[in-house]
Amino acid sequence: MIFQLEKDIILKAENISKQYRLGQVGTGTLSHDLNRWWHQVRGKEDPYLKIGDTNDRSTKAVSEYVWALQDINFEVERGQVLGIIGKNGAGKSTLLKILSKVTAPTTGSIKSRGRIASLLEVGTGFHGEMTGRENIFLNGAILGMTKKEIASKLDEIIEFSGCERYIDTPVKRYSSGMTVRLAFAVAAFLEPEILVIDEVLAVGDAEFQKKAIGKMQDISKGQGRTVLFVSHNMAAVKSLCNKGIILEHGKVVFEGDIENAVSYYLGGDPEAMNLKTFGKEHDFPIFKLDEISLNNPGRTSHELLQEKEVITLTTKLDLKVKDAERYHITYHLYNEMGEAMFSFSNAGSFSLETGVNNISCDFPASFFQSGQYFLSLFIIEDSRQLLFTESDIISFTVVDSGRELGTYMGREPGYIKPQFQWKNNIEK
Repeated sequence: MIFQLEKDIILKAENISKQYRLGQVGTGTLSHDLNRWWHQVRGKEDPYLKIGDTNDRSTKAVSEYVWALQDINFEVERGQVLGIIGKNGAGKSTLLKILSKVTAPTTGSIKSRGRIASLLEVGTGFHGEMTGRENIFLNGAILGMTKKEIASKLDEIIEFSGCERYIDTPVKRYSSGMTVRLAFAVAAFLEPEILVIDEVLAVGDAEFQKKAIGKMQDISKGQGRTVLFVSHNMAAVKSLCNKGIILEHGKVVFEGDIENAVSYYLGGDPEAMNLKTFGKEHDFPIFKLDEISLNNPGRTSHELLQEKEVITLTTKLDLKVKDAERYHITYHLYNEMGEAMFSFSNAGSFSLETGVNNISCDFPASFFQSGQYFLSLFIIEDSRQLLFTESDIISFTVVDSGRELGTYMGREPGYIKPQFQWKNNIEK
């Protein structure tokens, strides 16, 4: 007999959608409001829910209305840390505002059990004329805490924020970093059942970010409380979260464990071919980029790259100018966290020529640790003028084909394995 434990769902989003009207607020909306009212009186659906563009900030609007979010559904269990991932404009902050009840959804509903504390923007919920101490009590009261409860946590909040010297100074005189330190301390120490945190941690310095992430881990693991976390720092997301959802143009495109979510967001399908061909969008008057590929010697780009073999990167570039020697290519290598590893270039090795250039570069065997990597391409003119660049133009995956029996089976730290020269100078 199989027993299935009932999930302890603390937050549930059902069919959440949010529609906004583009342009200036208050211009020409009276007729729309009257139309909505007339449909409501007759028991009919809001006519404007049937129209509206998808939330894509890079395209020109066709409709006056845009769907910032569309049909969002997910559940969060008690003690779970959910990472909400997506590019700028994907709808992350809008979703958090709805979850925090700062704004209402156009359709759908949020069901939650317990208090929700939100840290959405620097200074949200703070009164600039009030001191830091007064704002702690104000925020606590908003969260439904008694004065006695807030006072019992006051010293811990002040100490964690690192703003003790300025705690009796109006917060309008605080820097953005100080404000977010105090706001985070209030949200974390007043013990909400659900803590909602947007990208504001990026304002803090490295020391504070480390403290904040440690505190969020304590909240979720030690105290069993729930955290919803939005960040573009994939290292922070992976270290803190155990589940992730990815938003694109206001829709959920992926939901799953955080490792797979981060891999999906960074363009990482581990089974993807290490080959990319380019069309008309990469055909310019000076050059045409044809192809970028990676492979092990004797293998095709359709196969995963083996860690213990040489890896060859080939760039097929057609230069249409006579003075081709004025140009060179540079690559920047990034790991799966989006951290820059190093740059490398053909400059100083050989000159490019007019026509099709098949430019290859060999990485030594056992140079990379197993994992996923991303390359950004730069084409440079006269060693100083940037002619073309594209971030994450290709990704590739390196795998360990198997270690010998009895050797250390864990993954070594870091991303590359430098081949140093070792000597044993024995004295006799």
